[in-house]
Amino acid sequence: MPQPVLMVVLVLVFAAVVIIVQTLSGLALASSGAKRINRRLAMQESGMSQQEVASTLLRSGDAPRFVGERFRELYDRIDLAARQAGLTFGPARLGVVGLAIAAALWLIGLLASSLRGGDLLIDGPAALLGSLMLSFLGLYAWIQRRRTARLKRFDQQLPLALDVVTRAIRAGHPVIAAIKLAADELGDPIGTEFGLIVDETAYGAEFNDALASFAKRTGSDDAYFFAVAVSIQSQTGGNLAEILEGLSKVMRGRATLVKKVKALSSEGMASAYVLSALPALLVAMTLLTNPTVYTEKFSDPIFWPTVVCILALYLCGWLIIRRILNFKY
Repeated sequence: MPQPVLMVVLVLVFAAVVIIVQTLSGLALASSGAKRINRRLAMQESGMSQQEVASTLLRSGDAPRFVGERFRELYDRIDLAARQAGLTFGPARLGVVGLAIAAALWLIGLLASSLRGGDLLIDGPAALLGSLMLSFLGLYAWIQRRRTARLKRFDQQLPLALDVVTRAIRAGHPVIAAIKLAADELGDPIGTEFGLIVDETAYGAEFNDALASFAKRTGSDDAYFFAVAVSIQSQTGGNLAEILEGLSKVMRGRATLVKKVKALSSEGMASAYVLSALPALLVAMTLLTNPTVYTEKFSDPIFWPTVVCILALYLCGWLIIRRILNFKY
């Protein structure tokens, strides 16, 4: 490999390692700081003001102004998924991390290709495509795993939080004070999310708007039920303690039904995940490790029509599997 190319490769590897290590260390510190208390209180105890904590956890998710509408929608969806996964950084940082991982994988593929004596001008673009697929598929799976785990824990904690709020209301506390009590007593994710309701209200947001933001930020159906119940009660009146007590019982019953449905459909879910992920992973690994399998066929006139047909069939199969396993309860 020529000396200038080797120097560029080493610099890119160093930059990729620095970005990956910095991101992983930030996640490790965030999780270790929230083992005994929730993240919001941990940040306040570290010396940050309430306003700084709120601005960090309620970061602005606006897309750049110079991009198109479709990119804005994609940016907002990725930002919402990152919020629901409990990440404190948005799509821009995720994109940088994904590109850094892809660069590291691509350079490994180039080194392997050069050792085999392959043509870098042909194998390089194919290896780059494979590294990008592997990197962003891995990031997607990691975010979805974090989001699912966080949502599961949130749904388990919410009935307990409603019990705390109900008892505080019956003891004479106003609703916002009862929510603050639950935020200070419970761990993540419910403690931080309830605390953000208090912070948004303290800095001028309407209570109902803060509840709507809370429901959207968490992505939980139970959170929407809670927000709607409190909003309706604030407009029509009624015994809020009894409403929240009944809502807590409904959530516990619904959680039991969810567990039964997941237990009965677990085999189908596992098959769906394997069938959906395996083809993409195999293609990406082949492009990264042995791209000549595909590059030698580029000149074949039937190659690209076959690729289009396979992608269309894959998309149809994925949509059908998603439709079958997307239970509504």
